Amino acid sequence: SLPAGITGVQADMGNPTDIEGFIKGAIAKMGGLDTLVNNAGIAGPTGAVDEIDPEGWEDCLRICLTSQFHTVRHAAGAIRQSDNGAIINLSSLAGRLGFGLRTPYAAAKWGVIGLTKSLAVEMGPQGVRVNAVLPGVVAGDRQKRVLQANADRQRRSFEEVEADALRYTSTGRYVQPEDIANQVLYLASPIGAAVSGQAIFVCGDTQMLT
Repeated sequence: SLPAGITGVQADMGNPTDIEGFIKGAIAKMGGLDTLVNNAGIAGPTGAVDEIDPEGWEDCLRICLTSQFHTVRHAAGAIRQSDNGAIINLSSLAGRLGFGLRTPYAAAKWGVIGLTKSLAVEMGPQGVRVNAVLPGVVAGDRQKRVLQANADRQRRSFEEVEADALRYTSTGRYVQPEDIANQVLYLASPIGAAVSGQAIFVCGDTQMLT
């Protein structure tokens, strides 16, 4: 259940009509919009580039990148009216590093950086700041599924693949979901008023993705 005063709405982020209804409904319910956080995403297919189903490629880009275009498109007018307008797009460490066997996901997340930088230039003069957050290896079921898929393909144990994933991270630990939320809160608040057009890593200083 959701906390008091919080409303949840189900929408298919791969469906432009659902996205339009979701954003317009939120603006109507709240009487405006200060912050948009684009956090929808899927892992996409794992495999060599010549083994990846084109449909899997399209699905990954549609959810991880194109959905952000649609949300911003419908939210931009309301955010421009805010005294504290902010857009935070979730990219990934894969949006700055190569990620073998995960080309659809990496391509989408690199695209999020280009979208973010361009929106920052476009909307900055209108008082809206736009940033991207790039999580590293985040604890949770989704990351376990990604690591298990890698382990299955490499015919190695989950524990070996997990150790490799953290070996190139200076802190040697998973990023916690709260770490990402705290960065988003900073960027959305007036404290972050001078920060725009940035791709901000929250990754424990990860040097390589495996």
